[in-house]
Amino acid sequence: MILITGASSGLGAALAASYAADGHTLTLTGRNDERLHNIARQCQPANICTLTADLSDASSVSSLFDKLPSAPETIIFCAGSGYFGSLEKQEPDAIAQLISNNLLSATYFLREAIKRYRNTPLTCAIVMSTAALVAKAGESTYCAAKWGVKGLVESARLELAGKPMKLVGVYPGGMATEFWASSGKEMDISSFMTPEETAAMLKKALQHAEHGYISDITINRY
Repeated sequence: MILITGASSGLGAALAASYAADGHTLTLTGRNDERLHNIARQCQPANICTLTADLSDASSVSSLFDKLPSAPETIIFCAGSGYFGSLEKQEPDAIAQLISNNLLSATYFLREAIKRYRNTPLTCAIVMSTAALVAKAGESTYCAAKWGVKGLVESARLELAGKPMKLVGVYPGGMATEFWASSGKEMDISSFMTPEETAAMLKKALQHAEHGYISDITINRY
């Protein structure tokens, strides 16, 4: 079973469609129940379970894992949001929401996954952004949140040394998704990667060998 978070739109939805086309059993999660069900219907006749969850709430994350129909063999964490603008013009409440949607969500989710599956042979891919690798003007708090997730992933990976559970850091560049409409940043996204293109590249990169795996994946756009 493959567990995909943030599956109601963007990269998560594209991954769901691609894996469903290959006949995989999927569990899709997100905050919007109606949108999740719409994605699941589009992926039929695949074997799909949908579970609504707020990953910025620790009890909701724990409940999500309790409800999984089986232990996953692959987890792809795609949840997150954006908020941009010069630092002095950003609103405190929006900054707090950004941190919650990105860093807190990833922390609660990864904590629960490791607690349950550290001794299970599975791959857990945490999708971040190239903003976790390079500082960007007008994206200070977004970079801070994503750099925090990067530190989380790399530190947790050290704690899992010698364990069969493997963490993969994923750093995609700009994608043409609904993300930008609510980010507060006006962008011409006509030349950005589509979620489907990014999903195809990520799927290929996650195909590990018997004695090795790709630990970090950067997907740049032209």
